[in-house]
Amino acid sequence: MPLRPLGLGEILDGSVRAVRANPMVMFGLAAMVVTVAVALQTLLQLYVAGLLAGALGDALVGVDGTTDAAAVSEVFSLSLAGTASGPLLLPVSSVLTGLLIVSVSRSVLGRRVSMREVVRSPRVWWVLGFTLLVLLAQVVLAAAWVGLSVLLFAQQQEGAAFAVVLVGALLLAAAFAWLTVRTLLVPPALMLEGKPFWATVARAWRLTRGSFWRLLGIYLLASVLVAVVGSLFVFPASLLSGVVLGMTGSTSLTIVLTAVGTIVGMTISTSFLAAVVALLYVDVRMRREGLDLELARAASEP
Repeated sequence: MPLRPLGLGEILDGSVRAVRANPMVMFGLAAMVVTVAVALQTLLQLYVAGLLAGALGDALVGVDGTTDAAAVSEVFSLSLAGTASGPLLLPVSSVLTGLLIVSVSRSVLGRRVSMREVVRSPRVWWVLGFTLLVLLAQVVLAAAWVGLSVLLFAQQQEGAAFAVVLVGALLLAAAFAWLTVRTLLVPPALMLEGKPFWATVARAWRLTRGSFWRLLGIYLLASVLVAVVGSLFVFPASLLSGVVLGMTGSTSLTIVLTAVGTIVGMTISTSFLAAVVALLYVDVRMRREGLDLELARAASEP
């Protein structure tokens, strides 16, 4: 990596180079953690889908116009089970991102870190805790928006209710984007700086001042790229699972096929996005604090 402020192309290219520089950690560790998490999610999804399929099948038996209650219940149970088990992957992705940031930070200096060193980083639990705090804040905002909308509809104020739904959705999306960018550098700061929790969070928050739009643009572009690449694996798996469901009616096989695509897509996306976030952190500090001089000195040391 050039030890100077980085451009867009250098950050994206550097993220790929960071993954290739230490594939055992960036891909190996990511694949192991994601596989375990998706396996647990798949087991939960199979269990929930089985419960929902029976309940929905019984509920649809006597409904007029329902020609195939079993098929309808299978489709709905898969969707509901996937939604219910989806949040299980969020803390896993958070922990994995924190661990991979350590590897990227060493790659900037042209060094490699072993998997044992990475997994022994205790500050990763701070990253998980902060992620859950941000998620809680987002849930509270979303709950307030939904609650106000439902209250207006209940009071038969349809005009105000629709206005709250539309304007609130836009404001909520803007608030989530703003919060995501302002907290984007918190995970690398927590992993790489040996300061107390709240002091590190406040410092990372200050680092994003004056760089909001640049951070938003680069992170959004990186997210779109990994979404496109991930869909190359997830979409065929979902398509194949749909065919299998139609031919065999096997919910279990459908969920397993979808899980395989999720493992590959999530491994690639988590590795690349972790590298992008780490390099954005390094880039902002080089621009504002002259970190490039410190890194140059560190790179010349044995």
